[in-house]
Amino acid sequence: MIPGERPARVHHLALRVADCARSAAFYSGVLGFPEVRRFEDGGAVRSIWLRAGDAILMLETALRGGGPGAGSGHVLVFAVDSLPAWEERLAAARIAVDDRTAYTLYLGDPDGHRVGLTVFDGP
Repeated sequence: MIPGERPARVHHLALRVADCARSAAFYSGVLGFPEVRRFEDGGAVRSIWLRAGDAILMLETALRGGGPGAGSGHVLVFAVDSLPAWEERLAAARIAVDDRTAYTLYLGDPDGHRVGLTVFDGP
């Protein structure tokens, strides 16, 4: 750490998605992240930003920089208070749990990004 500066923290995460509204329905409607900004280009939605705790989750139709053309091999994990409560919420939304550990549920978003919900409280 640089003396006098605060530690680094997550600022935002941008995910390339095929349909911003469809992905926002998942992240906002199912996971409960409130929408904070929306950008349009020629009448089409190109970006929706959601509040994810202290960070912003940006759902973008295009990302700057290189990389694969769709999806990712990464997992986006959010801290939650109770796995059983989330299992009920996901089941009600007809979202399948793809995998699980004692501490984490894994599922996919509409674009195939891996999403985790965890109660693990360690580094």
